[in-house]
Amino acid sequence: MGLTSVVQGIIIGAVLAFLTANFIMNAVAKTLQTTANGWSTTLKCAQPGNSILLRAACAKVLPGVNVAQEAAYWTTKVDSTGKTLSGQHDYVLRFPAGQLPPNEAFWSLTLTDVQGYMVKNPVNRYGVGARSSLVPNADGSTDIYIQSTVPEGHESNWLPASAGKFKLWLRAYLPGRAVLEGDYRVPPVVEVH
Repeated sequence: MGLTSVVQGIIIGAVLAFLTANFIMNAVAKTLQTTANGWSTTLKCAQPGNSILLRAACAKVLPGVNVAQEAAYWTTKVDSTGKTLSGQHDYVLRFPAGQLPPNEAFWSLTLTDVQGYMVKNPVNRYGVGARSSLVPNADGSTDIYIQSTVPEGHESNWLPASAGKFKLWLRAYLPGRAVLEGDYRVPPVVEVH
């Protein structure tokens, strides 16, 4: 057996180890997530005592994540019917009265491309949330309009969307008990016709 065969064996072994590790981390990451109304979340990352495999899976899914007591994160790429979110459509995220994300600090909703990068838009607005001047509806609910064009009469509640596919990120900082106990459900993103 020559040196070339040994080097080839090492390269093949390294590639197989890498692929196997990614397969295992993806499988572990899926077991960590809870999905409701199209929104996925995990409260198990960044906890003391997590195994090395669990920490690796969390780092792959949510790099730099805080412990759940400091911040909770939800993501979605789909609307209420399971269709991929796209700037070719208009959407509304309606929080019923009293159902904004429970928190002791603030919450925010941001829009990124599917790779997780912020998307340029004409008003330089990359998120809305507790620190925005959102206008509630007469019944106390709050609508957030997610679309590529300005929703007439609802500019303050507009989160500009890209023309292509996108992902939404909802974060609650110092989340409330309903979040930490897994009882809070983010409402679905509904396409507007």
